[in-house]
Amino acid sequence: MALTDVAVRNAKPRDRAYKLADSGGLYLLVTTAGGRLWRLKYRIDGIERKLALGRYPDVSLGDARKARDSARQSIAVKIDPSTVKRREKALRKTAAGTTFSGIADEAIDKAKRAGKSSATISKLEWARDWLLPSIGHRPIEQIEPQEILDVLRSLERKGQLETARRVRAFASRVFRFAVVTARAKSDPAALLAEAIASPRPKHLAAILDPRRAAELLRAIQGYSGQPSTILALKLSPHVFLRPGELRRAEWSEINFEKAVWRIPAEKMKMRRDHAVPLSKQAVAILREAQALTGNQRYVFGAFARRDRPLSENTINGALRRLKFESSEMSAHGFRSMASTLLNESGRWSPDAIERALAHKDRDAIRGAYHRGAHWEERVQMAQWWSDYLDGLQVGVD
Repeated sequence: MALTDVAVRNAKPRDRAYKLADSGGLYLLVTTAGGRLWRLKYRIDGIERKLALGRYPDVSLGDARKARDSARQSIAVKIDPSTVKRREKALRKTAAGTTFSGIADEAIDKAKRAGKSSATISKLEWARDWLLPSIGHRPIEQIEPQEILDVLRSLERKGQLETARRVRAFASRVFRFAVVTARAKSDPAALLAEAIASPRPKHLAAILDPRRAAELLRAIQGYSGQPSTILALKLSPHVFLRPGELRRAEWSEINFEKAVWRIPAEKMKMRRDHAVPLSKQAVAILREAQALTGNQRYVFGAFARRDRPLSENTINGALRRLKFESSEMSAHGFRSMASTLLNESGRWSPDAIERALAHKDRDAIRGAYHRGAHWEERVQMAQWWSDYLDGLQVGVD
């Protein structure tokens, strides 16, 4: 007897899955979890097969019968509906893989496999999201330069020039990936490099005058705030690290016995391991931090979430509260201050200073050699620098 809507709607799960037959091979499979699945049993070339027709109530009884009738028409002319369904699924998957959105996701996945930092991946995803509403659904081979330009012009009109620059660069990255994977013939985003206004170069503010540096150091000593912020601020002048590298310090990286901080490659901008010799002053600051967060993952844990590091704006915010404006000093500025004053001292080789700053050597062979070089000089330089900072703080030039 054929099924009714009431019978389908009232079908309840049992201890074992069971079937409710309709007609023409159509039946409803009721699973133990309560799922109600339409199936069609048929034979082709003497072999019994089954075809999934969807799930109730997404597919009604009437719709299931229409799907059954369509499948049986194909069977009548020796066309296997299961084969047709698999082919259509493969075509949909291929089509999804040729849209800008699909290829952008592949390009980002490639960056993840290449070991790019989580910050880099976040930036790529951020740039992608600016493009998805307008061209995400479009087959990449059909996208015209004007479609990308429309997005960039919209950002330009809002004064978001740096965003426009990054979004264009990301689009170009996706198109180049599509070209090398044989899904596009050219990179239309490359043609737009000169089509929008360029943002003004952003120089990271830094104090380079020793007397003003002394005032900064004295201000830091008098800073009152969250303990982790105070300690991160105090340590910043003594090590030559980028703000993100410092704030994401983990206790597993600190070796007090050897007075060295070893940062894994995935945290470094240049994607290579970096060792930081620690002066006595730096060790003392870290010992203070150990008493505060030694049982946690991060040396400088966030106030509200100790399982996370300080936010990226914490040090800059502290500098603003100390009345050092963004045009004068930034968290990144401690690196510039160290680089300038160390070079001006004439005591240390430029190579040792560059290695301390973890800059990338333009010559790959030379860079590989120098990676392990200058360590002893860097150890001495780290201690001299901390002693020099102490001298500035108490007013000794």
